[in-house]
Amino acid sequence: MTALEYRTIPEAHLERALDLHYLVFLQKDVEDEPRKLHHEILAHCERIGAYDGDELVGLLAAHPLKLSVPGSELPCAGVTFVSVAPTHRRRGVLSGMVDELWRRCAAAGQPLAALWVSETGIYGRFGFEPATRSYTVEIDTDRPLELRIEPDARPLRLVAAEDAPTVIGPLHSAARSERAGRVARDDFWWRTHVFRKDDEENDELSPPRVVTVGEKGAEPAGYVYYRTMSDSEGRGTVHLQELEADSPAAAAALWRYVTSIDLVDKVRAWGRPLDDPLLRLSADRDQVRITQEFPALWLRVVDVPAALAGRAWSAPAELVLEVTDAGLPANAGRYRVSVERAGDGFAARVSRTGDAADLTLDVRELAAVYLGDIEPAELVRAGLVAEHTPGAAELLGRASRTGLLPHTTDEF
Repeated sequence: MTALEYRTIPEAHLERALDLHYLVFLQKDVEDEPRKLHHEILAHCERIGAYDGDELVGLLAAHPLKLSVPGSELPCAGVTFVSVAPTHRRRGVLSGMVDELWRRCAAAGQPLAALWVSETGIYGRFGFEPATRSYTVEIDTDRPLELRIEPDARPLRLVAAEDAPTVIGPLHSAARSERAGRVARDDFWWRTHVFRKDDEENDELSPPRVVTVGEKGAEPAGYVYYRTMSDSEGRGTVHLQELEADSPAAAAALWRYVTSIDLVDKVRAWGRPLDDPLLRLSADRDQVRITQEFPALWLRVVDVPAALAGRAWSAPAELVLEVTDAGLPANAGRYRVSVERAGDGFAARVSRTGDAADLTLDVRELAAVYLGDIEPAELVRAGLVAEHTPGAAELLGRASRTGLLPHTTDEF
């Protein structure tokens, strides 16, 4: 066997990269427009190729993202298009590409990496762990949706998809500042990932529909983005993509709207946060059903001190964390985390130390608690985190707790 070489995939090889990706994911006859979109997206990514001589046998791309973390945002490599030729499986191709990714993250100052998994058994061994979770919610609309509060009475307005980023973008930005795990959206991202025109996976759905709450000319108090699908008998389903609101009343108005659309029997909302107010607003929980809970964004802490110092904290703490990291040995070690008052909140100073550890955890468990999704004490009870100092897990939990659970709305 020839030695594999890992290098940047040039733009001249993008079509070869797409062919490899379609081969691995069992896709055929990808139409021109979706292929053009994939080409454009891949061109905007950092691209790592595994080459066997001149043959491209592996592909890993990474979006240069800004991910919201508690109280801030950090650069993040958004991993996507991961593909290994079936002829080169079990030869360490993926491991080699991931090692190259870590080198590039360090060079680019990206302390975090994230992805959506196609197979959950693969990425834990590379240090990734679910850091946000979501619900799928279904609402039967054969009767009016009963709510426990009065909906916002301001008018509802239909917004053209091409105008939507300008109209609802500020509200999305405000919402991501309140929740960790969300991607910053520029014009490219709105066009290629949110309101993409050529989506071969959803070709039976209507074009995007966007409705806002608020007076004309004023910033909206909320918005809902959805698509619809009708069956052979003309009965429809609303596929709710996003719903954001700056108040419970505005959220109630939008939920009332989507559940009152004519000819619709069901609203299916994929990817709602676990603390969605809808679950409290609804007066009849038999009408609003949670049909699925699933891990959403998988996170990898690539630079432990930069990640810990780059987020805000919620309470003072003094802890020594011993982090294990088989994939990035330079990342492993003991870190003193000193969380102190800074302005209106708390910030951490992080430094290497030889002092005894209060907690020992793998980089996977660090990712699980980093955005505020999982309480450290839960991982101690599961045997995944070792608590050497009684109460250390609870102290870390108080210091890292967030007002809202992290939630991810953008797949990539």
